[in-house]
Amino acid sequence: MPGADSVLVSALCARLGDCRVVDLGQPYRPGMEQSAAATPFQQHLVRRHGDVVRPDGGSSATDLLISGTHVGTHIDAFAHYSHDGRLHGGTDAVTAQAAGFPDHDVRSIPPIVGRGVLLDVPAALGLAACPAAYEITPADLDATVQVQGTEPRPGDVLLVRSGWPLIAATSGRGVEGVPGVGEAGAYWLAGQQPRAVGADTGGFERLPPSPDVRTALPAHRIFLYEHGINIMENVQLEELAAGGHHEFVIIVAPMPLEGATGGPVRPLALLPGGLTG
Repeated sequence: MPGADSVLVSALCARLGDCRVVDLGQPYRPGMEQSAAATPFQQHLVRRHGDVVRPDGGSSATDLLISGTHVGTHIDAFAHYSHDGRLHGGTDAVTAQAAGFPDHDVRSIPPIVGRGVLLDVPAALGLAACPAAYEITPADLDATVQVQGTEPRPGDVLLVRSGWPLIAATSGRGVEGVPGVGEAGAYWLAGQQPRAVGADTGGFERLPPSPDVRTALPAHRIFLYEHGINIMENVQLEELAAGGHHEFVIIVAPMPLEGATGGPVRPLALLPGGLTG
């Protein structure tokens, strides 16, 4: 007779076989859009087919990747943001930095498997996308929850759609500002006690026209420093939005990079099979 674990695994695999997987990760390629503060993504083919040919005719190719840890779809570790010289929990940032951020690096983020909720703000407001530099307010988020009928629960992963990818294609990539939550909207999200939050922009929060490195980042302070909530950026939300999928299972597996302030992720949304969008 099969054991209880075997029965549960078989049932889970059968259910997963009926699921549709939506990839929420951004493709990586040289020249991809990214923050000016991040090291550009580079990919070099350093060993080519034919460079070495084995006696049996086999050959292999290998790449060298160079990239900042906050490029493309990525997750922010608590080491990413300090306030008044302190990291989340009150740890001295300089001391932790010298030690390689042993308790605040991206390796410290456990894999995430749970309920994901898409908060499609522009759809709830009757827009294709939020305008450049638009601040998403608590009233906007309340309206989105009411229109969608998806009440956030503690432990959820809350993904805020602004429609920014639709804007960025024609707006000069942030010269006019980037839509996102402001301080009040960030406190609204944090008040839902999510496991993590994410957005379809490279900065998560609302950025003014032509921001520089001194621009205040209240949402980063609220999530990473005050509440210990990880942030994901550049999450691809258009496919979920197009299908009206506001609730799903989400899987996020951060890379175990010791000492890193963030790292690439490929979030996956699982939907019941047979759904189209």
